Amino acid sequence: MSYSRRSRSRYSPSPSPPRRRYVSRSRSRSYDASDIENPGNSLYVTGLSRRVTKKDLERHFSAEGKVEDARLVIDLWTRESRGFGFVSMSSIKDADRCIKYLDGSVLDGRVITVEKLIIRLPN
Repeated sequence: MSYSRRSRSRYSPSPSPPRRRYVSRSRSRSYDASDIENPGNSLYVTGLSRRVTKKDLERHFSAEGKVEDARLVIDLWTRESRGFGFVSMSSIKDADRCIKYLDGSVLDGRVITVEKLIIRLPN
């Protein structure tokens, strides 16, 4: 009994499509300090109550300068605040004033910590 290529392919499973390899370009890319622009007006805020809203955060920081953006980090499962957030001020001078006067202040019954946002670049 001779087997030909044709008869073998009839009983063998169909060939699977070729697999594509996806390579993350971000891992292989080297970073330079000029890649990320951090003018120094972004603040990292910790110690927030779970009841604090974005409006509360904006209102508290607007006492020391113009707030461009305020973001709370929210838990995906519980939809509650995780106790920290980020605030972008309109100028570096406003951000420095917030650090000076709002670090250690009380917001919604909790003492908050305000510091400049430090961006660490991957090696």
